[in-house]
Amino acid sequence: MNAKRLASILLLNLLGVVLFLSWFLPADHGAWFGIDKGIFFWFNQHMATSHAFAMLLAITNYRGFDAVSLLAMGLLYWSFWRRETPEGRRRMLAIGICMLLTAVVLNQLGHLLPVKHSSPTLFFDQAYRVSELTGIPAKDASKDSFPGDHGMMLIIFACFMLRYFGKSAFAMALVIVVLFSLPRIMAGAHWFTDVAVGSLSVVLVGLSWWLITPASDWLVNWLWRTLPGKHKPARSR
Repeated sequence: MNAKRLASILLLNLLGVVLFLSWFLPADHGAWFGIDKGIFFWFNQHMATSHAFAMLLAITNYRGFDAVSLLAMGLLYWSFWRRETPEGRRRMLAIGICMLLTAVVLNQLGHLLPVKHSSPTLFFDQAYRVSELTGIPAKDASKDSFPGDHGMMLIIFACFMLRYFGKSAFAMALVIVVLFSLPRIMAGAHWFTDVAVGSLSVVLVGLSWWLITPASDWLVNWLWRTLPGKHKPARSR
């Protein structure tokens, strides 16, 4: 690993640590709490006064709607898949498996952070719950919302797209991150900082060591060579 890559990793680690500590160290999370509170109540009051808005939030926070975010990520991935050779598709399968394993591990590591707090719908008294307003069993509360699992998975996907498919893929993936992480925040199932601080800080620290070093390439190449099926790469002599 060259000095430039190491410097990038250390910078991303520093950003992740500073971001987390800027929220974790101040009493009552400092200025972050004001941002969180303002965002939550803006959406919470609007859902109480607009049934159409409440229905939109209920639908987008219904568990089954998660399939739509998976479909969006899948379609972006497929847009690259369909242009690949059979050998290239086998490698894309290896990248996808590597991505899933990374997401599982980082999610577990993220929950080792010394933080446990309830979502704003449980923290604030008399907060409106979209499930109660609409009768739809939407996800609008969590007893342990930090870091945001859903947001972290989306960010990890975007980072993998940048690493293996380039900047344009990353830009499209970022749109997916915003579109599908917002509903949880708007409904109060997560604080804004669960994603903007929690998920992002974990990814900045953990994923930099995985994607900028040869580590992820090693796993991808190993899977590419060893997965069952056709079109295995030729072994070098």
